[in-house]
Amino acid sequence: MAAEVKNFSAPDEVRPFQGHGEAKAVALSGHTVLEGTFEPGWRWSEDVKPIAGTDSCQAAHFGYVLSGSMTIHMDDGQDLDITAGDVFSIPPGHDAEVSGADPCVMVDFGEIGAYAKSA
Repeated sequence: MAAEVKNFSAPDEVRPFQGHGEAKAVALSGHTVLEGTFEPGWRWSEDVKPIAGTDSCQAAHFGYVLSGSMTIHMDDGQDLDITAGDVFSIPPGHDAEVSGADPCVMVDFGEIGAYAKSA
């Protein structure tokens, strides 16, 4: 395995949401890392569900919020608020929405190789 360095300013792929933002993807050593920009008004069930084709998000997320905030709605009824500076682990089975008037920007190291990826 060789050392690798990549930058989100030159991503391997850009995955636009149905509206309200995009995810920049870089692949390193067989892993995908995303920098997501979720604009105000973004909601998974409206902006990614049409791409994913599942009732709720089935990706496992593990990341860090750079700016803004988001509310996660777990399928079991639990709600979580994440904001700038938070490190998070979110299992599959959730919806999510940007909370507040600012974009939510985060880096996700989870199991997100196919997240928001159109066929």
